[in-house]
Amino acid sequence: MHITLIQCLLIGLWTGFCLAGQLWGIYTNRSLVLAAGVGIILGDLPTALAMGAVSEIAFMGFGVGAGGTVPPNQLGPGIVGTLMAISMKAEGMDPETALALSMPFAVAFQFVITASYTFMAGLAPAAKKALQEKKFKKFSRISHLTIWVFAAVGFIIGFAAAFSVEGAQALINMIPKWIINGFSVAGRMLPAIGFAMILNVMVKKEFTAFVVLGFVAVTFFKLPVIGVAFLALVFALYDYHNRPVATAVTGASDGIEEDYENGI
Repeated sequence: MHITLIQCLLIGLWTGFCLAGQLWGIYTNRSLVLAAGVGIILGDLPTALAMGAVSEIAFMGFGVGAGGTVPPNQLGPGIVGTLMAISMKAEGMDPETALALSMPFAVAFQFVITASYTFMAGLAPAAKKALQEKKFKKFSRISHLTIWVFAAVGFIIGFAAAFSVEGAQALINMIPKWIINGFSVAGRMLPAIGFAMILNVMVKKEFTAFVVLGFVAVTFFKLPVIGVAFLALVFALYDYHNRPVATAVTGASDGIEEDYENGI
């Protein structure tokens, strides 16, 4: 698949907007959002959404930083992985393989983002000084500079990834078939590992039976995800309506009479 220069520019602008959007707290840096934009620009939204969904499941677990660790950046699967999945779809590239191949880019992009944060760390004293001097326009420019830097970094990443996709295709085509199959298997394992990691944190021992029930419903009864969701809703409603009502402990319940003459 050939990507035109206009599409490269659009993907660069979309990546820049999404990367800068995380500073506004609108979650545009998620894999599903990134992939959807690329899919619309390249005219293959179903493949892009499949790529975004697989990436979101994988990043559900290992995409969360524990302590001082920084997880890989979702620009990897959201932009590079989606470009691979769409542009090499005719060669048999599936979202799982594209996810595995995009993980080195996700790690590399996180180094770039961390370097950008480090570079912009010196702006806080300058902004404070401008505010103390009542130079409000200067303060506004300094305060918004981080957003523009992230937008520029995102544009460079998105444009470079789209512009060099044909070179990436040639490089991937040189990889032996058995290695590509290995990446495909690894890519299928990543969402399972990510989901298992989040379950390890969230699931309590009293809820283990429901996890097993969901596995049985999907594996043996071939129940779709919506069906599993409705099954979980049944148990949630049953637990909600049959949970004992907590009663407030008051002085009257202990047989102690209170004086309310003053209205207190």
